[in-house]
Amino acid sequence: MPVDLGLTLPQFGAAAGDAARLGRFAADAEAAGAASLWVGDRLLAARDPEIGYGGADTIPVEFRRALDPFALLAAAAVTTTTARLGSSVLVAPLYAPAILARSLATVSALSDGRLLAGLGIGWSPEEYAAAGVGFDRRGARLDELLDTLDVLWSGRGEGLDGRFWTTPASWVETPSPRVPIYVSAFSEPALRRVGRRCDGWLPVARLTERAVESADKAVEGLTTMRATIDEAALAAGRDPADVGTELRINLTADVDRDELAEAVALLADRTGFRRIFLDPMYRDDSLEDRLATFTQVRSSLGAPGS
Repeated sequence: MPVDLGLTLPQFGAAAGDAARLGRFAADAEAAGAASLWVGDRLLAARDPEIGYGGADTIPVEFRRALDPFALLAAAAVTTTTARLGSSVLVAPLYAPAILARSLATVSALSDGRLLAGLGIGWSPEEYAAAGVGFDRRGARLDELLDTLDVLWSGRGEGLDGRFWTTPASWVETPSPRVPIYVSAFSEPALRRVGRRCDGWLPVARLTERAVESADKAVEGLTTMRATIDEAALAAGRDPADVGTELRINLTADVDRDELAEAVALLADRTGFRRIFLDPMYRDDSLEDRLATFTQVRSSLGAPGS
């Protein structure tokens, strides 16, 4: 089975300076065979962070420039026709449920139902402080937000009086088809949440200069986490096959394109994950280089039409 390969949109760092070209980039990526296009979510980059990014003490300089994820998704929605549009991820508790519901429903309508809503809980206390939201109980906040989205999108005009938000009984825009909810998860409780109630999972693999070696090391962790999701799905009376997976591949600056294609093929073959997307934020500053990286990897994988 061929790999369904996607690409992140130019949202952070130097690429954010080309925002006016983003719609054209999305169209060009789709024309080059991108099956999906993705955004992330950074509200700010703290100068003296309490918690750094990815286990470090600092935050990447690329996050000092960040474009709004909903605006980018809307731009891609109106310049493409077939690519899935996704977020990996929106820091969901930063948004009141009704506001998030409206934004997601709007992008879904603009894209004719091509949106996949990827949610997570984030890692930056400073972003939570800036949004006026408590950093504690983030998992519980996410659960309540998921509950509220279900209620708001039920079409029954109901509300929910929760622990963190009060949403009055209301009529809101109800997306049709329903927006699938994927969640980023790594800990056992979060993985079990995915299996129990979500439409899919958003794992991440980080590829370094030795791309094939780092891909090989990532396989065991990815498959173990997916097994936890499958177990939770079965326990909840769900078919694990109904819980999708979209694997994000983060690239360091020194990843060789030829070896990258080999590493992607290894990950797909050994995990069974066929929906994969590349994030070349650290590797490729220009839009042209990002598209070239995607095109070469897709061609090397022998994707249909490449």
